[in-house]
Amino acid sequence: MSQNDIEKLIELFKNPKKIVISSHYNPDGDAVGSAMALYHVLKQLNHQVSVIFPNKFPLFLSWIEESERSLIFEQDGASASQVISAADIIFCVDYNSFKRLGEMESLMVKSKAIKVLIDHHPDPEKEHFGFVYHSASASSTAELVYKFLKLTGLHSKINRQVAESLYAGIITDTGSLSFSCNNPDTYIIIAKLIQKGLDAERAHRLIYDDFSENRMRLLGYTIYQKMIVIPEYFTAIIALTIDELARFGYQQGDTEGIVNFPLSMKAINFSVMLVERTDRIRLSFRSKGSFPANTIAARYFEGGGHLNAAGGDSYLSMQETIKRLKEILPQYYDQLNFEIR
Repeated sequence: MSQNDIEKLIELFKNPKKIVISSHYNPDGDAVGSAMALYHVLKQLNHQVSVIFPNKFPLFLSWIEESERSLIFEQDGASASQVISAADIIFCVDYNSFKRLGEMESLMVKSKAIKVLIDHHPDPEKEHFGFVYHSASASSTAELVYKFLKLTGLHSKINRQVAESLYAGIITDTGSLSFSCNNPDTYIIIAKLIQKGLDAERAHRLIYDDFSENRMRLLGYTIYQKMIVIPEYFTAIIALTIDELARFGYQQGDTEGIVNFPLSMKAINFSVMLVERTDRIRLSFRSKGSFPANTIAARYFEGGGHLNAAGGDSYLSMQETIKRLKEILPQYYDQLNFEIR
């Protein structure tokens, strides 16, 4: 972002505006944390601020203050549509394309509001945004929000609520600082957030130690009964059907993070999780080293994402999707055959 852009944004924020903060379908910790951090800052400046998510966010993020005030498009599309249509400024956080908004896409495209993108996913569609603050090397969008606040002179507005929200984004998008965080900036920012009132131990516990009994049993069932290990291609596949999710009283977010578990095995470099929805199979991809999970997602499953973390969709049956995955793997044998040291 140029100095000229920064100065224009600072000028925009001087007078109260109607501001919408939006994020992607199936919002994760980075999406919710980044959005709520901006919300808490902009409310201090007396703007009229609304946060809109395309669908519900995971229950384990509901402790983030005032997250319950966010609008869920799937539940109240009429109210959300009115807010978007009236907006002066729309922040687009943690997504690089309006395609990631589901049914909100057309409304966002039509909106005449000034659109500000803050994101760390590769290849953003910059032509759709008035202002772009982007870095694919950042650990998370939350890290970029922190830097954005510094650039625009709003750093002094970071209080405990903002700090907790940003920490939630950073810690979930890095797997508790286990990946995508080999940069001193990430750790310095967390230290600064603690100085602003963040209780990092409490926040971490609220995110990761808040499993329901059903969620814990689903995790055990998934690893023991549903994990397919394909050692010749250094890959593991996990698949869950709608019926299996119902059996364990599935709540939004209950499958979050399960795809990472197979990568704990020494000889597994690629993990794929398939979750059946009413209209598609949702795929999550995780990888070690330089294996391009996002290439698989984009090339074969209408998706994309980061090098080691990506997502996509299949409109085939569960069995046909698994078959397709297995047929793809031999093409990548050489890239999958490595050892992490």
